[in-house]
Amino acid sequence: MAIEITPIINEPALVVSNSIRALVIADIHLGIEWDLYRSGFSIPSQMEQRLERIRGYVRESAPDRIILLGDVKHNVPQISWQERDEIPYFLGSIAEYAPVDILPGNHDGGIDLLLPQGRNIKLHPSRGAVLDGVGYFHGHTWPAPELLPLQYIISAHNHPTIRFTDKLGYSTVEPAWIRTRLNCEVVVEHFKSIGVEVKTGMCCDPRIFIMPAFNELCGGVAFNESMHDDLLGPVFSSEALDLDNAEVYLLDGTNLGVLKNIRKMPETRKRNESGKKRRSKGARNEIR
Repeated sequence: MAIEITPIINEPALVVSNSIRALVIADIHLGIEWDLYRSGFSIPSQMEQRLERIRGYVRESAPDRIILLGDVKHNVPQISWQERDEIPYFLGSIAEYAPVDILPGNHDGGIDLLLPQGRNIKLHPSRGAVLDGVGYFHGHTWPAPELLPLQYIISAHNHPTIRFTDKLGYSTVEPAWIRTRLNCEVVVEHFKSIGVEVKTGMCCDPRIFIMPAFNELCGGVAFNESMHDDLLGPVFSSEALDLDNAEVYLLDGTNLGVLKNIRKMPETRKRNESGKKRRSKGARNEIR
């Protein structure tokens, strides 16, 4: 059976179909309200609303399993009182619909202490796992070598967005899906440097999907204004991904094209520190 990866329209969630159907969600960041409160912003807990959104995904997609692709919790290194109260209930509630797989992210330290007892919830290694023929890892580490020969890998971590700015300087940021390829030479060289032999033939040029964040309060990275060293995680910052030729889609399914062309558009060209658009070399007449 061919693997199908289908975003839920207008939502930051995927349905992955192979021998079973999996609902995939990333960067939930439960407990972010407590962190914002400490910074002076009083926002009531949004846990119930987020749980209801996921219930809607479940009703729409009828998954056989639910995959949480990292950063289920928000606060690091400690566990807040909000997380201790909400995360066991949240995880137990979604586990009523299907078994839950957690691929932990950099915010998920101590989440093993918050797993509800008696529920079908599995915590995988932070470097990722292969689930029903598809590779999953959050993105704050290098992937496990067993992900490299796969056709598809799904990641998260950078909360990808695209920033649009009009002629008056007003800007808006839209969450985005990023689809690109893995630069196997860079990956093989990394593993070689740490004494792990990964033959080039084992890396079959997998297609990488980078998921937008589920939680809109945690912000994101404008990929049209970012280069490799602006991004978080070793795979992103090391040029192990082909960013220039990455395909970009908005949540409503709009295909914006490839990133190298999006960066040249007047509405999406990178701005300098004063907020004005940067002029590309040899293109002074493009901006009037």
